[in-house]
Amino acid sequence: MLEACLSTPRAPEYMFRAINRLGLTLFSLASHSTVPSSRGISSLTMSGAKPEVATFAAGCFWGVEHIFLKHYKDKGILNTAVGFTGGKEESTNPSYKTVCTGTTDHAEAVRIEFDPEQVKYDELVEFFYRTHDPTTVNSQGADTGTQYRSAIFYNTPEQLEIAKRVTEEVQKKHFDPKGQKIVTDIVPAGPWYDAEEYHQEYLLKNPTGYHCPTHRLHW
Repeated sequence: MLEACLSTPRAPEYMFRAINRLGLTLFSLASHSTVPSSRGISSLTMSGAKPEVATFAAGCFWGVEHIFLKHYKDKGILNTAVGFTGGKEESTNPSYKTVCTGTTDHAEAVRIEFDPEQVKYDELVEFFYRTHDPTTVNSQGADTGTQYRSAIFYNTPEQLEIAKRVTEEVQKKHFDPKGQKIVTDIVPAGPWYDAEEYHQEYLLKNPTGYHCPTHRLHW
């Protein structure tokens, strides 16, 4: 795994991250699933609305999941899972180690089940942009590779239209003044594969674990 994740020189904190994940892998034999498990820390009582799903990629999925749960606990998020999506059709049920090689084209992503009467999809899309750098291609901080790309995987035609609208609004308000361009992919959601169990809610279980510095509130 070190060879897969450290193919180029990294700063010490990124070496720590890879070593940390390697150590966890030695103690984890968890399997993958195409059907996300029910996870998340919300104790929110579901309203009468049917739950919806949002799928985002914004770099290391540890930090992406953590910041959504931190700000939306009991405010609309029902369950989360981290995993892989957007990969090659023939690359099914990938492991973290395999995705790290970049050969499967999967992105590290978070799958969010939410109550649309408690939080709207457009608010989640805006928060997605607010909490990472969507102007860098295939990277967040010093994490580089296609697995770290910025992407919105829409699950319905309505989500596509909302994602496009919010992207335009965020571009105009927050990035045009800085002369920067959002490079986030907006693509249909495809097959989903849960990451190994030790990745799930990682930063809740390991508060001092690696946290990508771009995963913070930018405005």
